[in-house]
Amino acid sequence: MAGLTKGAPTPEDITVHGQSRVLEVTFSDGASFRIPFELMRVYSPSAEVQGHGPGQETLQTGMREVTLVGLEPVGNYGVQPTFSDGHSTGIFTWDYLYFLGSQEQKLWADYEARLAAAGVDRDAPMPGKAAHGCGSH
Repeated sequence: MAGLTKGAPTPEDITVHGQSRVLEVTFSDGASFRIPFELMRVYSPSAEVQGHGPGQETLQTGMREVTLVGLEPVGNYGVQPTFSDGHSTGIFTWDYLYFLGSQEQKLWADYEARLAAAGVDRDAPMPGKAAHGCGSH
């Protein structure tokens, strides 16, 4: 399997752990990560979450119990998960999965800071959440 960045580590093993809600990925450089589904959902690379440019991100809440209901390969460079809330538009490249795993603590801290700044709770339901689609106007 090839990544998008030349010479970047590629996955050697991917395991979905449904009960503990983590995606375990072991990379060619020996790194192994257990990435929580919630972290993947909160940081989905989709336009619905990231927007179409800087400052257009949508803060995701109510994702603590999200699960993976599907995980499909995308070419030889990533996977496309389908989450239990219906979200399925993010393509997670090998580089991005490595980033999520290697930066998990920082990403959680950033997420908690964004929640606090917005005055919302991690478990609050998403306001006006559509089950599918980009969410753009």
